[in-house]
Amino acid sequence: MERKFEVDIQVIVHATEDLGKIFAAFKDMFDLDKEEFTVQSLQGHHENPITLLLCKLKKKKAQGFVAKLVRDIPKEDMSLIIEDLQNRCDESALYLRISKQQLVLGKIIPANEDSIKLKIYTPIYTQKDLIKTYAEVLSQGRI
Repeated sequence: MERKFEVDIQVIVHATEDLGKIFAAFKDMFDLDKEEFTVQSLQGHHENPITLLLCKLKKKKAQGFVAKLVRDIPKEDMSLIIEDLQNRCDESALYLRISKQQLVLGKIIPANEDSIKLKIYTPIYTQKDLIKTYAEVLSQGRI
């Protein structure tokens, strides 16, 4: 049985970054169109312009995103993520961050700084099952 996934994507784009390159990277890597994102114009602490990109994926689009993500994260990075699942999961969701700069270069690399925030959700009802389920998804690529 296929799991039902939802994915929330959040990207902060600073004025010095090329928004077009970020949209192109999402298109190339995940087949996500610019129109699938909500774009908010914000102002930073020093009145610098910031663009916030938000995207919510459901059903097949979310499954495809998760499959690509799991397939393309390097194995050594995936092992570290799996070891740290206890700290990355909460209320049926898995929280990950990937490098914005590496995505533009065509790579999916976990990162904490200047990152793209991902929230992957699938209905799971107990904490024990939560860790087990996401460990299976990440290690076996079983969606």
